[in-house]
Amino acid sequence: MVLTSCCTPLARRQIDTHPDPSHAFSQHQLREMAPVKVFGPAMSTNVARVLVFLEEVGAEYEVVDMDFKVMEHKSPEHLARNPFGQIPAFQDGDLLLFESRAISKYVLRKYKTGEVDLLREGNLKEAAMVDVWTEVDAHTYNPALSPIVYQCLFNPMMRGIPTDEKVVAESLEKLKKVLEVYEARLSQHEYLAGDFVSFADLNHFPYTFYFMATPHAALFDSYPHVKAWWERIMARPAIKKISATMVPPKA
Repeated sequence: MVLTSCCTPLARRQIDTHPDPSHAFSQHQLREMAPVKVFGPAMSTNVARVLVFLEEVGAEYEVVDMDFKVMEHKSPEHLARNPFGQIPAFQDGDLLLFESRAISKYVLRKYKTGEVDLLREGNLKEAAMVDVWTEVDAHTYNPALSPIVYQCLFNPMMRGIPTDEKVVAESLEKLKKVLEVYEARLSQHEYLAGDFVSFADLNHFPYTFYFMATPHAALFDSYPHVKAWWERIMARPAIKKISATMVPPKA
């Protein structure tokens, strides 16, 4: 179940807190377990990343929204969860975590099943390829794409800051070079780490989702394998559910 604070029920999911990831609890046991908490607005890219993986594993969770207008993310209560005053923060009992990719890996390890194995840690080579493309997303893809999202959507629509077209143009050129590499890779495999969907692929979701609301979304049409890969990602039930909470501002 997804719960939002101040605690409006939205949906219910199953969780597994047994230290052996292969162990399966009964549905009754799963319903009795307390939900984990994710602090931050669902439309945030980094919060959405965590929520997607919680949905992928079927975990029960509660979304605790934060009021940025009153600087709630800088409050002593939140700084105890995330000392940098950022979002998301994550709570599972007495465990507090921050950094969305680290939280997401924790979720995938804790709730791993035979049906949901997005880290592929049982196979050394596959896990290594997942790590490679996760790093590419964080350090190459996202730095090229995210400035376009900020300049075309977040800055003008949410902050009242005009779009810097020079930054957009420079970022588009960087993104084209990245997408050329992705096109070559995805012409050989259905997904980035191989012929299986993984943590690496789904990490691309939050910012790419918002990129598709910018005037430059048609760029993906020039890379047919990348476009098909993105469509496969968007077809996943977890992605559909979380994207419905991420209504982008109009470009």
